[in-house]
Amino acid sequence: MCRLCDEGRPPLDCESRRDFLKASLVAGAAAASVFAATGVASAQDAPQGTGTDGRRVLIKGGHVLSMDPAVGDFATADVLVSGRTIEAVGPNLDAGDAEVIDATGMIVMPGFIDTHHHQFETALRSFLADGILVNDGLPENAINYYEYILQKFSMVYRPQDVYINELFGGLAQLDTGVTTVMDVSQIHHSPEHSDAVVKALQDTGRRAVFGYFEGWGDNAKYPGDARRLKTEHFSSDDQLVTMVMGGEIYIPGYEESWKIGRELGLPVALHVVGTFGMAPTFDKLAEAGMFGPDNIFIHMTGMSDMAWEKAADAGAHVSLAVPIEMAMRHGMPPIQKALDLGMQPSLSSDVECTMSADPFTQMRSTFTLQRAFANEKALAGDKDVPKLLTSRDVIRFATLEGAKGLKLDTKTGTLTPGKEADIILLDATAINVTPLNHVPGAVVTLMDRTNVDTVMVAGKLRKFRGKLLDVDLPKLTSELEASRDYVFEAAGVPKDLFRM
Repeated sequence: MCRLCDEGRPPLDCESRRDFLKASLVAGAAAASVFAATGVASAQDAPQGTGTDGRRVLIKGGHVLSMDPAVGDFATADVLVSGRTIEAVGPNLDAGDAEVIDATGMIVMPGFIDTHHHQFETALRSFLADGILVNDGLPENAINYYEYILQKFSMVYRPQDVYINELFGGLAQLDTGVTTVMDVSQIHHSPEHSDAVVKALQDTGRRAVFGYFEGWGDNAKYPGDARRLKTEHFSSDDQLVTMVMGGEIYIPGYEESWKIGRELGLPVALHVVGTFGMAPTFDKLAEAGMFGPDNIFIHMTGMSDMAWEKAADAGAHVSLAVPIEMAMRHGMPPIQKALDLGMQPSLSSDVECTMSADPFTQMRSTFTLQRAFANEKALAGDKDVPKLLTSRDVIRFATLEGAKGLKLDTKTGTLTPGKEADIILLDATAINVTPLNHVPGAVVTLMDRTNVDTVMVAGKLRKFRGKLLDVDLPKLTSELEASRDYVFEAAGVPKDLFRM
């Protein structure tokens, strides 16, 4: 058995590195076992054929919002699932002996897609509710994301902390109807940390894109680990968890990350935030023709018109985190700028240390902000008033556009026969919605996580009749709280339930 280095980690080429990982993930492995334990609800309570052996399940009699113009929408219709895929969508489908899920009174639609979430921060929920992104020199803004989350908390995470945070955050999003996420982990302090992220994303049982952001913190000591991760975990594209390469331009040596990502055929994702002084570097990349359709630009606040136009011309994708951008002083969310250039953004939750990661918050914030901009112009007598976003528009941002941005639109994002069955059922009979008068409007302006009745990922039920399946939530909660206690103590940050 090899000797650990001073930081408590074996060197990358240590023969017992995987043994060390197994030992360090004891807590995580215990958490994973809850999927077979007595939990919040048992899979025995749900139809058994979903996602296995090509068996068929009929989701019958719902209000179907397909988000595919070629399929259409239906006041009352069925969705037939065969194994992992959608076989048919339409009224009164003949499904033979398929198992039936009664969707009467339910809105049946594609699962939501979150294109930017830092799941490793789950144990830090609400800690930074009143904080901002960086310290601007004012005493009231001393507690900020850069210093506390990135420089204090994240630096003390062990692999087992990474695992339980990632797992719990992913399950919480499944509970609220998010069937796909890009997890921008930024916690790759060692290969063991990276492997813990991948394991948690796999164990969560939803579609995920593992965002490997090389070069942050201690992981700069492991150059090229992206290649190992791609080989060991992502050799096939036909799996629920895929990979994206991080290319953060505020980190020295980012050019190598872009190069590695493109060599491996991975999308290259990065935060683009004026608050961090990124505009000059971003302009240089734009002028050098470095942008491409493989780029995912997160936030895009404070960038020049030239860089925006180059990004649009290159077919790059923009992920907006509207509530966070407004609350944390990233800059005004550039929703109208993207739309004016013909770019259709996706929506993302960003950080739960500051704001909820549920998709209803993201959709409502985007909907109301863009309309506020346009309405102010109209009330001021401006003749060049932008077209108002509709509720269907923002649902498209939260589904199909997210799938396009993550290069997953051949698999998910719409209820289209041949795509994989990432489907949610939303309760339109609930007290906060009934009587139902407008399906897209109800989803965006009225609903919340309590309306998420059933969630299916690749044909497999993960939530049924309001309960996550085969998840021992009390056990996971206890492990998350223990991780939080460790992280606060190790970071030297006192816990105070009433003050930051």
